[in-house]
Amino acid sequence: MIESKMSQSETDEKKDKIYNILAVDDETQVTLVLKRVLEQEGYIVTTSNDGYAALATVIDSPPDLVILDINMPGINGYQVLRRIREEHDIPVIMLSANQDVSYIDNTIGLGADDYIRKPFHLRELSARVKAKLRRVRK
Repeated sequence: MIESKMSQSETDEKKDKIYNILAVDDETQVTLVLKRVLEQEGYIVTTSNDGYAALATVIDSPPDLVILDINMPGINGYQVLRRIREEHDIPVIMLSANQDVSYIDNTIGLGADDYIRKPFHLRELSARVKAKLRRVRK
């Protein structure tokens, strides 16, 4: 039997890893809340209020995780998600006020890793972010 052990330095590095999160929503109040809550959890959070700026951020400095609203003016969250998926395998959590289950199914089918309905509980968001980031390796 082969045992896989992490060295102490690998364990310490994993514990000390600071993850970068991009939070995108056209409602400034939502991005401010996301930033505040996630920074309290120890993450570095960049915010954007439109899809084009979000894509520029992903190109310039790919984050470890994206939280992305679906309904935005101009380029919507689905279009941003498609473009992210063309180049990156970054975990993406979609946000939407739409409560229809088929909407959730379609969103996951397009490549989102998770879907959170608005309004959401901050503890639920935090738990889902942690779950997605457990799988991120640098």
